[in-house]
Amino acid sequence: MVQLRKVHGSENHFFLLDQTTLDQQLNDAELTALAQQITNPQTGILDGADGVLVVNSSSHENVLGQMRVINADGSEASMCGNGLRTVSRYLAEKNHANQFKVETLTADLQVSRQNDLAPEVPAFSVEISPVRFKPADFPFTNLGNDALIDQPVPALAPGLNFTAIAVPNPHLISFVDEATMNSDVLGELGARLNGVNDYFPDGVNVSFAQILGKNQLFVRTYERGVGFTNACGTGMSATSLAFAMVHPNLGEFDHTITVYNPGGLVKTQVHQADDRYWIDLTGNATETHLIDVDEAELHNANVTTETASIQQTTEEAAYLQFVDQLPKVSAIAVKK
Repeated sequence: MVQLRKVHGSENHFFLLDQTTLDQQLNDAELTALAQQITNPQTGILDGADGVLVVNSSSHENVLGQMRVINADGSEASMCGNGLRTVSRYLAEKNHANQFKVETLTADLQVSRQNDLAPEVPAFSVEISPVRFKPADFPFTNLGNDALIDQPVPALAPGLNFTAIAVPNPHLISFVDEATMNSDVLGELGARLNGVNDYFPDGVNVSFAQILGKNQLFVRTYERGVGFTNACGTGMSATSLAFAMVHPNLGEFDHTITVYNPGGLVKTQVHQADDRYWIDLTGNATETHLIDVDEAELHNANVTTETASIQQTTEEAAYLQFVDQLPKVSAIAVKK
């Protein structure tokens, strides 16, 4: 038998699979099929998820493991900040370490255990980098040849300004008022830019942000390969950087920024040294269920309530108690 974990960061839910525990690792086609099956609320378990976090061994120096992120539609994401926190917790407990690096698709990133947010709400901080702005890094076309920083783009949404930041996942960000935040604009724009379109041929994560005060934001994201999620770690990180760049009187470099989201909150700090930017993302790393299943069912993409044994932890109740104490900062914020 093999043990999967159901995990989440800010209610951004995943199944975590440690391939180093398998007799035979899943190949890419099998990982795609498993992600599409297990994350689907109808064919999978536990109401599905936003993706599968795959833990592999790493040959890189001072790195405890590799993380791959397979989205619900079977595509692979270059990074996932919320997912990285949960992988960091898993590797920390497995290796009895509190500070180390994790290999991702584009970089080895520093992670560390932090003080619990509340009883039974463990927290980790993860580095979000590299940060890029060039059109080729997304890619985007028909929006000019320069970086897109706080510019109106009537072809996307009249009356809104947009900033494009890759961290390295591509993100398109707009600061909006509460009425726009709660309208259908984000869903319509996210769906359009992640279908066949003339601007982002590979799709893009789209975030709307509402400024709540000095170093305070509410962020909602339409994720590429997933759709609306309760939170997007790289989206909140990229939005925090855009906040400090576009609204420097409200969003400060090297200061803690509180970012609320529909699944709770995270803390970010944005940094710049010469031409390099990076973001520290801190938030919960919660394990909700332990799932025992025969390895053959993973290869067959057949993880169901009939083939798996599921044990619930007490951590989700603790996290929801923590969330209930947060201020209700938006009409759609902190939904469970």
